[in-house]
Order: sequence, then C-alpha cells, then structure tokens
Amino acid sequence: MAVGILGTKLGMTQVFDEEGRAIPVTVVQAGPCTVTQIKSKQTDGYSAIQVGYGETTTKAINKPELGHLVKSSAPPLRHLREYRIDDVSSFELGQQMTVEGFTANQIVDVTGITIGRGFAGYQKRHNFKRGPMSHGSKNHRAPGSTGAGTTPGRVYPGKRMAGRLGGSQITTRKLEIVRVDAEKNLLLIKGALPGKPGALLNIKPANYVGRAK
Repeated sequence: MAVGILGTKLGMTQVFDEEGRAIPVTVVQAGPCTVTQIKSKQTDGYSAIQVGYGETTTKAINKPELGHLVKSSAPPLRHLREYRIDDVSSFELGQQMTVEGFTANQIVDVTGITIGRGFAGYQKRHNFKRGPMSHGSKNHRAPGSTGAGTTPGRVYPGKRMAGRLGGSQITTRKLEIVRVDAEKNLLLIKGALPGKPGALLNIKPANYVGRAK
C-alpha cells in the first residue's frame, strides 16, 4: 500500500458504473515518483521518505539540488515531497512508486493549490448579499460598515473584506478512487480536485497519519 504519490491534474470527465450511473471523476496523471531520500530516527530524528516527481532539465534546478538527486541516481526532478512513516525498511533509494500502490474504491485525501481568482469583492469572496438594485440606491455591491466609531477607531484584523481570492493550498478529504490505470499511470478520483489542469496534486491514503511536507 502506497504512503502517497504526486501527480498532475489532467481534467474532469465522467465514467459509468455497472448500473449505468454517470460518475463525475477527475483524471490525475500520478507518478511514477522516485524515492530520493530515506530518513531515519538515528540520522534525522524521525523516519520518512522523500519522493521526487516531474522530470525537467538541469537548468531548471540548482547545483545543490542536482547533487542531492545524484545520490539516488534520479534525473532532475522539479517537485520533492516528504512522507513520514514508521517503517522505512521496505523502501530503497531510486525505487519507483506508481499507481499500483492504490486500489479502486480506496479513500484518499488530495492536496493542491486552488485556482487563483485575483482581487475579489465582498460578494464573490465571502458570499455577501448585495444592496438594493433600485435607482438611486448607491449601495449595489458596497461593503457597508467595517467597524465602530471612535472606539476602537480601527478595523479589527481578520475582518471579512475584499482581497486576494484563491491561490491557496487546501486538502479535499475522503475522496474515492473509481479506477486505477496502471499502464498509463492514471487515477480516476470521484469529484472535483483543487487547482486547474496541469496543477500539482499530492495524493495520500485517508488513513495516513504522518505529515507530508
């Protein structure tokens, strides 16, 4: 059973089950990932494995990263992630991790960066109601009051106001894997996943108790 895998979001489609029901799925190009480092409690204070994904050119990463990857005979990899596990004896440097570690109907958590939507207003960012749309209102999409008067004489931090929307890391939990295509390294996961097509995704079993960095 896999501890986790990195992949690229390809887009959404639908598949049909045995009863003919349409299931919306997100197609993920997952792996193969290379084990680039194995950490133990004796050397690092905790046990974990580091995996790399996304082969690139030598110009895209710096020399210290290249020297780190040479130890595992891995090609230049753009993305590195770490999975904490109790027992690392079943892993070795240079090992390839594929979708074969996952099975259909398995429940997973998916972490990614949401689509950035730029500077957004109150209605779009916080689902505020708009003002009257009649002529002369002058309060169609205005924020309204943002604080008291002389006391405290300022706006409290955390006030829901207009600002940057999206482009933040979130984890969508308890999603079901509908199909696993080992030949093409594809995972079909039920429902929507964070990010736009081409975004990096971190897929972990729902019962994973470590921290992926």
